[in-house]
Amino acid sequence: MKIKKVAILQSNYIPWRGYFDLISLVDEFVIFDEMQYTKRDWRNRNRIKTKDGVLWLTVPVEVKGKYFQNIRETKINGESWRNKHWKTLEFNYIKSKYFKDLADEIEHIYLEENITSLSKLNRRFIDLICSYLGIKTCIRDSFEFSLANNKNERLVNICRELEASEYVSGPKAASYIDKKIFESNNIKLSFADYSGYSEYNQLWGGFEKNLSILDLIFNCGKSSFKYMKYVN
Repeated sequence: MKIKKVAILQSNYIPWRGYFDLISLVDEFVIFDEMQYTKRDWRNRNRIKTKDGVLWLTVPVEVKGKYFQNIRETKINGESWRNKHWKTLEFNYIKSKYFKDLADEIEHIYLEENITSLSKLNRRFIDLICSYLGIKTCIRDSFEFSLANNKNERLVNICRELEASEYVSGPKAASYIDKKIFESNNIKLSFADYSGYSEYNQLWGGFEKNLSILDLIFNCGKSSFKYMKYVN
């Protein structure tokens, strides 16, 4: 019987290379944007490198205060950030060797597509980058599945609906995930390894780690997989 691996994770804004390694590691990847939107997190922001150091690119969003708000219902607030993000990327990476590989499509996303949902914006970039890197993993949305109230039960239910034999989690979840519920459902639980990523040549001086994957792609192009663990 073939092992079927599944990973389930919230969408992030132009994520780092580990996010795409996790996608590449599994057969099906589920974007779990029914989870609560969290401030000062990776959902609506990420980091790039500039001549003045690391810079956060943050998408402004509408937040309902103390009320529960999931990622999927989170709306983008305003328009000026679109041109600002694009011009910031262009200014800081136009001299990189592979900037032109994705420049036209990224500019189009920012300036022409007018996406108003944070979840849809994140998905748009995730799909674009997976296509560029040649990642063939099937990507699904959590709203397609029956979702239980308990977080661990939700994960297990999605795995069962997908007939998964293995659930691959990010390493941070090892401290709180309920391992027994996976065991009782005959689903192997494993964790991705994000340690030991190789450095690559960047613009603007010494190496900065854990940046948006756009930094890797703009500097290394189609050879980006050489600096990842599971993409090949």
